[in-house]
Amino acid sequence: MERGHLAIIRAGPDGQPYYNHQHRENGRNVTECTHRDQVSTVEEIIAAYERFKSLIDGHVHEISEKSRQERKSDIKKPRTAIPSTTPGRKKSTS
Repeated sequence: MERGHLAIIRAGPDGQPYYNHQHRENGRNVTECTHRDQVSTVEEIIAAYERFKSLIDGHVHEISEKSRQERKSDIKKPRTAIPSTTPGRKKSTS
């Protein structure tokens, strides 16, 4: 599995394309020449990483939804004020 993408950089003298595998390492863009014989392999390992990433994203989404639902179910509903049944004191007018 590898991150990145495969890019055609130009056509060679025989008309066949030259490829680069571009990816990031330690925050820097890295470009590596890829031989024509290895293009299908590099495409497969990039696709494997993309599949892995989508599975992880789906898992994170499911876990987030579950924890969100648990958090919402733990919230206690606020009590509504119940009117007092005892009469209040009357103020004296002296």
